[in-house]
Amino acid sequence: MAPEVGAALRAVGAGCAEVMRVYRGAFEAREKGDGTPVTDADIGSDRAIREALAGSGHPVLSEEGGGPGGVGEALWVVDPLDGTSDFVDRTGEFTVMVALVRGGAPVIGVIGWPAGGETYAAQAGLGAYRMRGGAWERIRASAASDLSACRAVGSRHHMSGPDMEFIGSLGMAGFEAVGSSLKAARIASGGAEAYITTTDRMREWDTAASCCIVGEAGGRMTDMSGGPLEYGGTGARHPGGILATNGPIHDRIVSAFRGARAPGIR
Repeated sequence: MAPEVGAALRAVGAGCAEVMRVYRGAFEAREKGDGTPVTDADIGSDRAIREALAGSGHPVLSEEGGGPGGVGEALWVVDPLDGTSDFVDRTGEFTVMVALVRGGAPVIGVIGWPAGGETYAAQAGLGAYRMRGGAWERIRASAASDLSACRAVGSRHHMSGPDMEFIGSLGMAGFEAVGSSLKAARIASGGAEAYITTTDRMREWDTAASCCIVGEAGGRMTDMSGGPLEYGGTGARHPGGILATNGPIHDRIVSAFRGARAPGIR
């Protein structure tokens, strides 16, 4: 196991502690320049994570603090509070995410779910794991291959009409709104089979840790055309949307999307 895994776990733990410190009290949400909410938990978690990663020698790209503007040999990609809207609404479905990117791809991913007491972690080539109840267990995506028996998850706050239309056209067994990167965690641990968003809303810090964990659990995470997600170290949007699945149904959804792109689906 690479030493950066330990650093990522410590950073996520520090971020989760700060997030829950704010969550247990009274707080206010402010609006950033892009119209999205931010709280003291976002800022405090960002600071705690940066302090925990300071000795690693790698630069940090974070949603709340910017970054180096490009990928060198290695780069930390951080979302100090994924699901700020769920934090504000007190649903409990928010996470802290830290990933290490090398050569433009996430090679370590850690997601902490502070309200649920769970941590998800993966390193390239070593599988994906979940810590709950004080013990680590290996997790794997489901082997379901029949779309009619598969379950989709999507955002509680950001689902578009075209997204819902496309998901409905797949004839899947059910749909559940889930906050933050818990959608990817569901897929990686076999609790759902697909997460679909056709918009370009997602940025590098929204997906880096999830991409590593889903892939190491046996699933796949690409853009909606099946192409790899790119990590350039700038926090850029993923212009082709996001498709995360258990694996067996991935190409089928990509094919269906290509056939449904006009009209209404981007």
